[in-house]
Amino acid sequence: MDVRELLLGSFRAALAAADPLRIVAQHLPEPPRGKTVVVGAGKAAASMALAVEQNWPPAKPLDGVVITRYGHGLATKRVRVVEAGHPVPDEQGEAAAAEILALASSLSEDDLLLVLVSGGGSSLLSLPVEGVPMADLKAVTRSLLASGAPIQDMNTVRKHLSRIQGGRLALATRARVHALVISDVTGDDPTHIASGPCAADPTTFADAAEVLRRFGVAPPASIAAHLSKGVRGEIEETPKPGDPRLERAANYLMANAHLSLAKAGDFFEARGIPHMLLGDTVTGESSEVAKVYGALAREIRGFGQPFYPPVALISGGETTVTVRGTGRGGRCTEFLLSLAVSLEGLEGTWALACDTDGIDGSEDNAGAILTPDSLARARAAGLEPKKMLENNDGYGFFSALGDLVVTGPTRTNVNDFRVIFVE
Repeated sequence: MDVRELLLGSFRAALAAADPLRIVAQHLPEPPRGKTVVVGAGKAAASMALAVEQNWPPAKPLDGVVITRYGHGLATKRVRVVEAGHPVPDEQGEAAAAEILALASSLSEDDLLLVLVSGGGSSLLSLPVEGVPMADLKAVTRSLLASGAPIQDMNTVRKHLSRIQGGRLALATRARVHALVISDVTGDDPTHIASGPCAADPTTFADAAEVLRRFGVAPPASIAAHLSKGVRGEIEETPKPGDPRLERAANYLMANAHLSLAKAGDFFEARGIPHMLLGDTVTGESSEVAKVYGALAREIRGFGQPFYPPVALISGGETTVTVRGTGRGGRCTEFLLSLAVSLEGLEGTWALACDTDGIDGSEDNAGAILTPDSLARARAAGLEPKKMLENNDGYGFFSALGDLVVTGPTRTNVNDFRVIFVE
């Protein structure tokens, strides 16, 4: 059995379940009496826009603009694709977000605003409020990323610094709003996906200020002043659940982590290998989650409990990394390096961890593969796994072994994919 190819095949099956070119067509609405404008943001935005173009009636009006990450664009004919900064926003995204807001504001009741929402949109669709320069939004974003704050908490802050997120895009138009959503967050709540441009926001300015305090982030003066005004009620809050102004806006979930994990499970079952789905909502520090899974793998391998091998343990979600070192890597290689240290060369135990967008953190890999002899090969090469883990250098570890998984941009995003295979 080629276990390495088995693991990669399961990852490809997970990706296929969230491929916009396969899934968008069945979720498209009927064309309106007026015109249709397509807008959106996220790592899947370009492929979603292309899928709309391929399946929209040629005689019906269609144009618009979507924003995706640098290097994730595609050639489209009717919907313009803009590439911008992620995970830290930039001026390219700001200009495109302003254009999107203007397009939405220009539509009438007879028109349709077709919004394409996917993970990564929170930074890509960045249009800071008046008085907060992009430089300050960049600074607070970098601080939050380094703090280990969960994405939901980060988005609470972003929504209260934005003119377009937190339901404000839907408020800006008179058109019917049909949002197609690919979820990259645990729980699949549209308010957290791309910071919910078309969804009600249950959080408040006070919540945003509390997130910064809890994670020790000292915001620039412009952001501190804006949030303080919001807490005092001097600035209008984001639209809350039940707001009648959002009645003409609907969010439709097309793909999520659970569906992709289930398809990966089907891949194993078709090859006679049982699988267990450990959940699509796993959060926490990558290195700590890995220790728990390592203990489970040892129990299976040593005692056949709670599952008898062979078995594939599949999980998803979004772990975090609190950066303490100067190494390279994202949460997937951090998870795998911690798992390697935990397993200490346990026989017959393999693992793959990859981000479904094809980018682990800010590196050029989707993730990596852990083999039973990874630690032995690393030590023979003069590497010190524990020290590399302390330095957050998962990328360096797996790069040295030749075990990185490099896919390039997948142009979708349903969060992390992890599988531990115990022979």
